[in-house]
Amino acid sequence: MKKIIAACLFFAMAFAFALSPAEQPAGAAMPLKVKVLLLPKFEVGEMSGDFPGEAQHYYEQYLTGAEEYIVPNSAGALKTYYRDGVALCVLGMGKVGAALGTMAVLSDSRFDYSMARIISTGCAGSAAGTTVMGDVFLITSVVDYDLGHHADSREIADPEGTTWFHDSDFDNAAVIFLDRDLTGKAWTLVKDTPVATTERTRDFMRHAFDGAEWAVRDPKVLRGTAVTGDNYWKGVHGHENALLMAATYACPDPYAAAEMEDIGVARAAERMGMLDRLIIIRGSVNMDVFMQGATPESLWSGSDSMTLASEDSVEAADIFETAMKNIFDVGRIIVDRILDGRF
Repeated sequence: MKKIIAACLFFAMAFAFALSPAEQPAGAAMPLKVKVLLLPKFEVGEMSGDFPGEAQHYYEQYLTGAEEYIVPNSAGALKTYYRDGVALCVLGMGKVGAALGTMAVLSDSRFDYSMARIISTGCAGSAAGTTVMGDVFLITSVVDYDLGHHADSREIADPEGTTWFHDSDFDNAAVIFLDRDLTGKAWTLVKDTPVATTERTRDFMRHAFDGAEWAVRDPKVLRGTAVTGDNYWKGVHGHENALLMAATYACPDPYAAAEMEDIGVARAAERMGMLDRLIIIRGSVNMDVFMQGATPESLWSGSDSMTLASEDSVEAADIFETAMKNIFDVGRIIVDRILDGRF
């Protein structure tokens, strides 16, 4: 009987080692230690070698040739790339999916995230009047745009007023403040990082906002509040709502970026006891208001071939590719410090 048991154990072990890392059952090997977990939201095409989205620059710098692991409890939709202490997962768009994806990634027992820093990164719209396309934002707080009371402007007494109404019952659920010490340390590292624009984007901003001084400045790295909405909103009413939310919730920095995931990522990190290790970096690829005669109908009712990533975008001019590099140039400073053990 002992010989039979020993033989069974031998073949079980041989089978486990024959599996690729992506196929090994949880716990089959020592967990892989992760120093930094990168969470972009989408990639335009391939992970390497073509027009870059949010993940590609990070992948090419840190993860070329990385092992790939299908994330459990993601129905095969997510995979984690891992190499030399760096993990990356493209979460997909939307705050619900981002929250569930973050939980699934952090719950994967093949990885040891106990000492990992999380960097949520990606593009965003940004606040007209204070930001320009090409700016990069170190986010210090995140607001849930959708949680609370909203009304269509056609329903309210003042159709020119804000369409969001504060209810203190939602306060604890509708805003998350990131760790002040961590964001402060990151800000010290990245605040003077050079970021770029294009001449076409400069001209676009100049014409869109009648040459306003704020609209024609060089892009830079800023601290700010991100407002997360599951809907891709745009327009003066949404802009005013976002300003009001950031002020009402006493966010430490003004509303700067509009995006669709980070309240979900932050809430998942909080539930996993990792909020004090979350850094959010967003870069502007379009503005939060309609420009140069664009309307909801003209932007969204026709063909969807004119995307933000197009060099002829009526929303983003040609800033997208440059913005992806800007986001990476800021993010890599933090990643390298983490990997060097100096952050």
